[in-house]
Amino acid sequence: MGSRGHTLMEVGADGVAVITIVNPPVNSLSYDVLRSLKQNFDQALGRDDVKAFVVTGAKGKFSGGFDISAFGDEEPKERPKPGWLSIEIITDTIEAARKPLVAAIDGLALGGGLELAMACNARLSTPTAQLGLPELQLGIIPGLGGTQRLPRLVGLAKALEMMLTSKPVKGKEAFSLGLVDGLMSPDDLVKAARQWALDIVGHRRPWIASLYKTDKLEPLGEALEILKFARAQARKWAPNLQHPLVCIDVIEAGVVAGPRAGLWKEAEASEILVKSDTCKSLVHIFFSQRGTSKVPGVTDLGLVPRNVKKVAILGGGLMGSGIATALILSSYPVILKEVNEKFLDAGINRIKANLQSRVRKGKLTQEKFEKAVSLLEGTLDYGSFRDVDMVIEAVIENVSLKQQIFADLEKYCPPHCILASNTSTIDLNLIGEKTKSKDRIVGAHFFSPAHVMPLLEIVRTNKTSPQVIVDLLYISKKIKKTPVVVGNCTGFAVNRMFFPYTQAGLLLVEHGADVYQIDEVISKFGMPMGPFRLVDLVGFGVAIATGMQFIENFPERTYKSMLIPLLQEDKRAGETTRKGFYLYDDKRKASPDTELKNYIEKARSITGVSVDPKLVKLQEKDIIEMIFFPVVNEACRVLGEGIAVKAADLDISSVMGMGFPPYRGGILFWADSLGSKYIYSKLEKWSQLYGEFFKPCANLAARAAKGIPLSAPLEQANSRL
Repeated sequence: MGSRGHTLMEVGADGVAVITIVNPPVNSLSYDVLRSLKQNFDQALGRDDVKAFVVTGAKGKFSGGFDISAFGDEEPKERPKPGWLSIEIITDTIEAARKPLVAAIDGLALGGGLELAMACNARLSTPTAQLGLPELQLGIIPGLGGTQRLPRLVGLAKALEMMLTSKPVKGKEAFSLGLVDGLMSPDDLVKAARQWALDIVGHRRPWIASLYKTDKLEPLGEALEILKFARAQARKWAPNLQHPLVCIDVIEAGVVAGPRAGLWKEAEASEILVKSDTCKSLVHIFFSQRGTSKVPGVTDLGLVPRNVKKVAILGGGLMGSGIATALILSSYPVILKEVNEKFLDAGINRIKANLQSRVRKGKLTQEKFEKAVSLLEGTLDYGSFRDVDMVIEAVIENVSLKQQIFADLEKYCPPHCILASNTSTIDLNLIGEKTKSKDRIVGAHFFSPAHVMPLLEIVRTNKTSPQVIVDLLYISKKIKKTPVVVGNCTGFAVNRMFFPYTQAGLLLVEHGADVYQIDEVISKFGMPMGPFRLVDLVGFGVAIATGMQFIENFPERTYKSMLIPLLQEDKRAGETTRKGFYLYDDKRKASPDTELKNYIEKARSITGVSVDPKLVKLQEKDIIEMIFFPVVNEACRVLGEGIAVKAADLDISSVMGMGFPPYRGGILFWADSLGSKYIYSKLEKWSQLYGEFFKPCANLAARAAKGIPLSAPLEQANSRL
């Protein structure tokens, strides 16, 4: 292991030693950086010509926090004893020093970076710097004293909010909260910090140790009430997670037993949480998300993304308007094409409504709203397509209509123009069948609502050029989406992986399980909603259309239920008709429907399925396994066929595309915690009882036979077969 960053020290003629953290790109705090910091600090403390210190970060970034790669299995030999960092270095060396220290904060001061700054005797920052403690996003708590110092600097309520939501504050707000003591421009920052440090030496400014400040802390009775309320909120927001409650306990320890006791409790709790499954899962998601934009054979060819100046969108429905919203919000000029004035007006109004809701929520200024709207242009013909660099087709899922559109696009668009389809299930080779330029046809599959959902599936055919993929990876970054590059097949990766989700639910219900119990258990597991509530939300029309695609292409492993068609015959088509599997009131609140059982009985009699008493009394664990193991099985197929580049991409797709709980690490990471052998044996047993729908695929069978994890690279699995 090479060195992971260091600190530089320069002593000026004014007697101020400036220590700079150097660990690009965000000056993260590794063990190396902290050791170097301590050495420089100790050395300067012994020098008579040093009166005070300033700590800052190289290249306009203070520090993005503790180096996350140190949480993996990479550095167990380096793990120091609990409290070494937070008590020995941060508290007893830095905060307790006989010479004052001022933090000069620009760019980022997150996690350990902010914790280091809070141990200084004063903090100066730029107005736009970001200060925050986002550790809970990784399943841990602030571990360098943040749980003790933040409440003493900004008060308990605000400190809890910052830690539990992981939301940073800008320098300007940090100043009004008392988290920083002064605001400076980037150019004056270090100079002002030097002067501030000298002012402390000369008693012109107070010398404060944050750990012992009490003026911002609420009286004990009130503090305990605030903590009690925070606990209730945490249980409501994250019922499956322990670490938010641990964080509150650690803060409470400091309030009740004093800051030093709080620091020790923080150190012990951090040690336990770093080893927890939740932390491992969330760290896996963190790295997987950053890894999706690396695609072997594409991003390693040295290609540079082309400048996409203008985008055209065909279809102003729900998807088209959402995609247009995402693009204009990121400063891309957009032409929206519809077939008539009525549809065009409706599309443009949808886009404006999307933007307006952001203005209402305070996420968009009026000025930015006007700018975004000015980038939008509507049209009814292809005349203005002569200078577009990319077209995204977002019309209904109809093969012949899409084929006609792509044939037209080839005539009207310039020869370099990227031709993208937002289809969610239809094979791209089919869509581009009547075109000559198959190398520029690509899938850009957004998830609904497109301006909100964070995932973008980039679908390549065997003919799509690597340049087009590189261009789309760049665009996805600009519009703040996480891209996943996948191969071309029915349903691609996300929808294909999750088609068994609803089908497993239907199979269970026809064999005797309860619709509402299934949804409740699956929500409790951590999904945003169970399979039946989800079908109601997307609507039965969409559910039947996509279901047909899977029945047509994977007939041997789809479960054909009559339940949804029977409900639809009775004008029950989901949430929009106020009746589906649930009944909906004016506020779209769902409640169970006693009439549903009649439809279930009718569906059973058509399919000739009899009730299995074992499925009537299913345990929670069985429901979770019977709903998700078929999804895991399909994910193994997607991986085995090379549709996905790597298992981690499917983990990210499941979390960002379908709402699989990130604290379980994604679909295959979670499956590996149960083991390929266990999953295989369960599916094998169910396939004998309930048919081919559950039959384990070859990839899963091979991995189970050799005891290889589902997330291990294919070549590793194949080499052992």
